[in-house]
Amino acid sequence: PSIRRLVLCSGKVYYELDELRQGSSIGDVAICRVERLCPFPCDLIQRELKRYPTPRLSTAMKALGRGNVDDIKYVGRAPSAATATGFYSMHGKEQNELVTKALQPEPIVNPH
Repeated sequence: PSIRRLVLCSGKVYYELDELRQGSSIGDVAICRVERLCPFPCDLIQRELKRYPTPRLSTAMKALGRGNVDDIKYVGRAPSAATATGFYSMHGKEQNELVTKALQPEPIVNPH
C-alpha cells in the first residue's frame, strides 16, 4: 500500500507507535525515528521523505526547505519545562493519546 503519513518521532515512543501500527494492521503509515534533533537534520529528513513519493509527503518535503508547512502537523504534549507530567497515570493517558492521534486514519487537526 502507498504511504499516506510519515510519522517522525524520537525516543521510546517509536516502539509504542510501531506496536500499535502492527497490532492494528496499519500498513499506510511509515515511522521514522529521529534521535538528533538539534541541529535539526533537515537533509536526513528530506532523504527519508523522498522514499515516499505521495503528493502529501512531497508537499511536506518542500515545506522543510521553504514555503508552506500546512501538511506538517505536530502531535505531542504541550510545551513544558518537564518531559512528562510527573504523574504516572497522566503520563500514560497523554502517551496513549499522542500515539493514537499520530496513527489515526483521519487527518490530524492541530488546535492552533
